[in-house]
Amino acid sequence: MEEKKRRVRADVLLIAALLLLSGAFLLIRQLRRTGGNMAVVYVNGTRTAAYPLSEDITVTLISPEGGTNVLVIENGAADVRDASCPDKICVRMHAIRYAGETITCLPNRTMIQIEGREKAEVDLG
Repeated sequence: MEEKKRRVRADVLLIAALLLLSGAFLLIRQLRRTGGNMAVVYVNGTRTAAYPLSEDITVTLISPEGGTNVLVIENGAADVRDASCPDKICVRMHAIRYAGETITCLPNRTMIQIEGREKAEVDLG
């Protein structure tokens, strides 16, 4: 009986520690994120356009296969409001405004990524 109580106590402490670490990670991530200034469009992995988040605009993005995504930039955020893809996961995603956030439409091979004012710390070249 005593062994069972010890294991339960150890499990509770482990779960509490994991929750504390997760909460700390999320807090640090929230505090470190930076606002972006450009919504960059990639089609088939190639950068095709860039739009400033400071200007309200609506653009229809057309993939080489003929698929479309309607990108709306307003109030400093980019959002996909309509798409020709069957699942429309990209439409259900939230608007993005912070550097590194993305909206991806796999059927149309389109990705919108927010880029910040600073260069990336990782050299991909």
